[in-house]
Amino acid sequence: MLTLLLIVSAFFAGVLNAVAGGGSFLTFPALVLAGVPPLNANATSTVAVSPGALASAYGYRRELGRITEIDLPVFLGVSLVGGLLGALLLLWTPERLFEAIVPWLLLFATVLFAFGPKISTWVRQNFHVGHGAVLVAQFLIAIYGGYFGGGIGILILATLGVFGLTDLHAMNGLKALVSGCLNAVAVVAFVVGGAVYWTEGLIMLVAAMAGGYAGASVARRIPPPILRKFVILVGVVMTVYFFIEKA
Repeated sequence: MLTLLLIVSAFFAGVLNAVAGGGSFLTFPALVLAGVPPLNANATSTVAVSPGALASAYGYRRELGRITEIDLPVFLGVSLVGGLLGALLLLWTPERLFEAIVPWLLLFATVLFAFGPKISTWVRQNFHVGHGAVLVAQFLIAIYGGYFGGGIGILILATLGVFGLTDLHAMNGLKALVSGCLNAVAVVAFVVGGAVYWTEGLIMLVAAMAGGYAGASVARRIPPPILRKFVILVGVVMTVYFFIEKA
């Protein structure tokens, strides 16, 4: 029964990540419900969903070639360093402390996912900053991504929008590339640190890849706003659940 829970949650996480994002709202709680400690569940969830982002980035390879406003190697390098630092920070966090802050991380990620587009629009309309400030912002976002990662796509898109990028397809491609790479470097840290539950992780990885492949056809049938509302609902339910468990 628990294996079925992992497969189903990872499959639909792959679908969501391919269409609207927010797959970690499914994989992380499913692992915790399956008995994986929260810190290990976060690391294992990252292993399960990271290949999908890189696959999406490959699909956007032509759009990525159109980006001229930003130094892509530097932007990617900053993201990799930040993602590694975030992953190491997670490994250095005592299990009990991480369990205490999980509800707050879920709450932040849920609010970010729910209001991210509006926040991103407001920021683009009211701010325009230089390349250095964008790199600093991306470095901090990458640390958060390596540590937990919920809603990181919204943060990356907002940062790119503030810098002045307007090609949404290119921005989505860069978002997928950056999140995939920083997740990959986080995975390396988690593997070296022994934080991954491999049996659960490999089961979910295969299911998430299948879900990501199916996501293309799902996108043609279900409007993304409906999927976003579903992700938000799951995030709210899981946040309430973990706050109750903490109490």
